Amino acid sequence: MSALVQAPATRPAKSSGVDRLRSAAAEASQVRALSTHPDVVALRVESIRTQVDRCMWVGIVLGLAFTMVNVQAFAAQGAALWSLPWFAAWLLDPMVSLVLIAVLRAEQITARYQVSDHTKWIGRTKRFAFAATYAMNTWSSFLHGDVAGIVLHSVPPLLVFCAAETAPVLRDRLTEAVLRAENAAALADPAGASHPLATTEAAELTAVTNDPQTAPEAIESAPAAKPARKPAQTRRKAATTGRKLLADYVTDARSAVEPGTTPDEITSAWARRATGCSAGLSGKVAAAVRAELTTTETTTEDVAVPGVPARVAA
Repeated sequence: MSALVQAPATRPAKSSGVDRLRSAAAEASQVRALSTHPDVVALRVESIRTQVDRCMWVGIVLGLAFTMVNVQAFAAQGAALWSLPWFAAWLLDPMVSLVLIAVLRAEQITARYQVSDHTKWIGRTKRFAFAATYAMNTWSSFLHGDVAGIVLHSVPPLLVFCAAETAPVLRDRLTEAVLRAENAAALADPAGASHPLATTEAAELTAVTNDPQTAPEAIESAPAAKPARKPAQTRRKAATTGRKLLADYVTDARSAVEPGTTPDEITSAWARRATGCSAGLSGKVAAAVRAELTTTETTTEDVAVPGVPARVAA
């Protein structure tokens, strides 16, 4: 009787520590790339901006509501209760507060888009409204020498004043954070190759042109690339928005590159002459244009589509 030897069952191979670390590193790289993407940064900043605006407005409204009673008492001195002058005294504080809220609401929009204030009347209107509210709130306390009353009635108007002066600065800084994230992304990828739409279109074109039977038709029917923005158009856009970004300087530099120009000829001095940018930005603009020229030359020399002549592939 022959003995039957049963082979041990094959166990699934366990992933090693190196594989787990490699997978974790790849996932961390994707998370970092997405967390620093300009659209993700803008979405997070917008959420924070909403929270800041809500907290500021709640504090301002509560402070103005607190001062309303004191202003009414100041305006209705000597008036009989429930009389017409007593009712009219309630209109004084809303009259001042509504003008102040209108100015703050307008500053909320102008600060978001970093529109500079070229007139002094905005600041004068705010300061007059705060001064009037503060004087009417603390008049009785100063008249009777009540130190506790002075402190009590000084805190709400001063807090509203500080909130109104700080809120536009915070909105301007939040907008600056979004612009810096966009500039960093444009510097890291001046050609825009990492944009999701650009990546998808490039992948589709590569997949079609790899087929020798459809490559000529695909290349002929491929949509023509949009012409680069001309310097005059870029300057008009910068004049409208009041700010010229790094991407605008790079666009101007790309449109100024003449055929046959080599990457070695793209220097900081050339970037300053071509775009009029500052010395601090000229190095970044030149580096972005050199990287694009180097990528274009490498693609022209090394990449060939099967079944398509080299002239068509280029």
